[in-house]
Amino acid sequence: MRLFSLFLVLICAPLVAGAAVETDDPTAAIGSLAWHVGPQTEDVAAKATLKTDSSQAFLDEENTKKFLQLTGNLPQPGHFVLLSAEHNWWAAFSFQPTGYVKDDEQIDADALLQQLKDADAAANEERKRLGLPLMYTEGWYVPPHYDAESKRLEWGLKLNSAGHTGLNYTVRLLGRTGVVNATLVSEPATFDADVKSFKSALPGLEFNSGERYAEYKPGDRVAEFGLAALIAGGAAAIATKKGLWGVMAGFFAVAWKFIVAAALGLAAWLGSLFKKKS
Repeated sequence: MRLFSLFLVLICAPLVAGAAVETDDPTAAIGSLAWHVGPQTEDVAAKATLKTDSSQAFLDEENTKKFLQLTGNLPQPGHFVLLSAEHNWWAAFSFQPTGYVKDDEQIDADALLQQLKDADAAANEERKRLGLPLMYTEGWYVPPHYDAESKRLEWGLKLNSAGHTGLNYTVRLLGRTGVVNATLVSEPATFDADVKSFKSALPGLEFNSGERYAEYKPGDRVAEFGLAALIAGGAAAIATKKGLWGVMAGFFAVAWKFIVAAALGLAAWLGSLFKKKS
């Protein structure tokens, strides 16, 4: 098995109140998190399960918040991290209780990109408050597209933080009561291989019985928005119509963007972790 090389930020941000993570040695702090080494079946927000293999590791919600903080990202609740020991990527998973999202909407990629860029200012105010590096949306790396058969909405976004370019490849998997968000964090040099590896892991994610898109029944709650809002930020898109964009955008739009930068040298630790599991 190849030793794992994970891209992370070198400068760790101050922790928010109540977060019990030591930042003097970020590598050790990340290594001390409660990693679940596969193969296992992991719970994702009690709405779906994710089957991992022997080359993957998973973090529950509490450990994911610490991981995100240590890697210079906003510590969002309700997120879970999947890490590949065979390829150079990690991905964040979450569930958004939107209700049933109708998938018959046309997507205007140019308009959506402008909404994401407009949200940067409010999002960066929150990042400054937490002592995190600012992040800016540069453009599409892969324009948004939807597969009606698999019920997947996908796109790639190019981001810049502290002069470093990173890529997020995001997949929204539609369910009966909401949407599973899966965001790959990658870099241009390894993007194509990372996306291929990441997408090969997605068949391991399944909605629980009663939560599948095909199990929709008349009377179920239907989302007030369609596919485009899942890219710009569902609740924020509703707020736009109500004149509340400036208040809402900072939280909802930035929650689905993650940054990644220089290596912290976790290869040796993760290699020993997987050997120990074996």
